[in-house]
Amino acid sequence: MKKQRVLMAMSGGIDSAVAAILLLKQGYELVGITFQTYDIFTSCLDKNKTKAEEDSVSKAKHISRQLNFEHHSIDLRKEFRKNIMNDFISEYLKGRTPNPCVLCNFSIKWEYLNKFADELNCHWIATGHYARISQKDKRYFLQKGRDENKDQSYFLWKLNQKYLARTLFPLGSLTKPQVRLIAQENGYSELSQQKESQEICFIENNNYRHFLETNVDNYNAICKEGDFINTEGLTIGKHQGYPNYTIGQRKGLQVAFGTPKYVCAIDPIKNTVTLGDKEDLLATEMKVEDINFQKHSSLPPDFQAVVKIRYRDIGHKAYIKQLDSNTLHISFIEPVSAITPGQSAVIYEGDDIIAGGIII
Repeated sequence: MKKQRVLMAMSGGIDSAVAAILLLKQGYELVGITFQTYDIFTSCLDKNKTKAEEDSVSKAKHISRQLNFEHHSIDLRKEFRKNIMNDFISEYLKGRTPNPCVLCNFSIKWEYLNKFADELNCHWIATGHYARISQKDKRYFLQKGRDENKDQSYFLWKLNQKYLARTLFPLGSLTKPQVRLIAQENGYSELSQQKESQEICFIENNNYRHFLETNVDNYNAICKEGDFINTEGLTIGKHQGYPNYTIGQRKGLQVAFGTPKYVCAIDPIKNTVTLGDKEDLLATEMKVEDINFQKHSSLPPDFQAVVKIRYRDIGHKAYIKQLDSNTLHISFIEPVSAITPGQSAVIYEGDDIIAGGIII
């Protein structure tokens, strides 16, 4: 019987290496692929970032060779800059806080994995993400990974039925310690001790402000001094440019008010940043757009579920009302803090993703 071919996304790290090992043991035939995405022709990245990606490609090739399957390296730097980096810039200039990993997974990783899987005659796509895929009533949907500390389903809510139907997540039912042990048992002791970065891959030293300053034309004219105002609209100080602030921010305001103040709203048109007390960050309602439904194709009236408004959010019970095919209204049972436009809202029913969208 002919083995099924899998296009395996190889990062050069422990997770994709162990995912590949597991798939080979399950009898699949693998083809490795690594995407080059950092734009080395701009000054936004230092030499260390560029060298790190070159090392990742080299490591991915080396691991693929050790495991005896072919490997391809694809240059997607132009596509990455156009679709991910430019969107990141645009969102911040609108006073929003984007999550580039969510967009990258859908419009870069899975779009091109899908494309090259077809070209390389691979039936399946596989990655080292910590998430699971299930199916019910002819619909595919994501489930949280077994390891709560590593679960990455939040970042994958945009994946559509086409992509989910051909995706494999070999690590979805494993914990990180189990993955490290498998790596060690298979001769990858160095990988098993590898530390993980939590930074956005194209942001040097996790400093998005420097990235914007370096990559936005006339940035100083856009990011200019404006008014801090209170929740009543009264001027209480001067800010250093609205793109320098995010909802919920307390530190780095560079103005002393006697009591802690938090960024509650950003208005790029008026160039104002609203500051308030911690209680002023609380809200019970929000709207979400750009919806992608997974477990259900639509929602019944007064649907109740748990909504996460950021990656490390514990989740909050809420009623979800579908306003149209692209917009949801969410009413939280208890107030939640720092609802941030531009971030992803992901709706869970137990471990299952119902839908996700962008907070507006």
